[in-house]
Amino acid sequence: MLDAAVVQLGYAGDLTAQQAHNILIAEPAAVLVDTRTLAEWQFVGVPDLTKSGKEVVFLDWQVYPDMRIRTDFAERLLAKGVSKDQKVLLICRSGVRSRAAALALTQAGFNAAYNVSDGFEGSLDALGHRGRDRGWKALGLPWIQQ
Repeated sequence: MLDAAVVQLGYAGDLTAQQAHNILIAEPAAVLVDTRTLAEWQFVGVPDLTKSGKEVVFLDWQVYPDMRIRTDFAERLLAKGVSKDQKVLLICRSGVRSRAAALALTQAGFNAAYNVSDGFEGSLDALGHRGRDRGWKALGLPWIQQ
């Protein structure tokens, strides 16, 4: 029987950045997959899990600069050593691309693909800026500039 969240959403569910961080610290097999582009990783920064003994998996959902969807995303994730039985937490800038990736992974047979709904930078604030309101960076969770 499928979990109610999977039936309703099409993937395991949404998590805040704080909830995702807590899971990554508490569950050794849980993995964080950053679905942003190379340019974002290089210029905006990336989550840092080194103190917890983990590495972030970097796999872009869309290919910059044309932003075509990577149709082989699930296969590439498997090739990076992530199994379909692991808890996979997907993050992007604001939760849109990572949601699409969570849907695709669930359709590809991954058992627990979660979307970090507030993303790395969060939503736009009243001034049109990201990284101040919600998201990994705004919460002060560990991150580094590459």
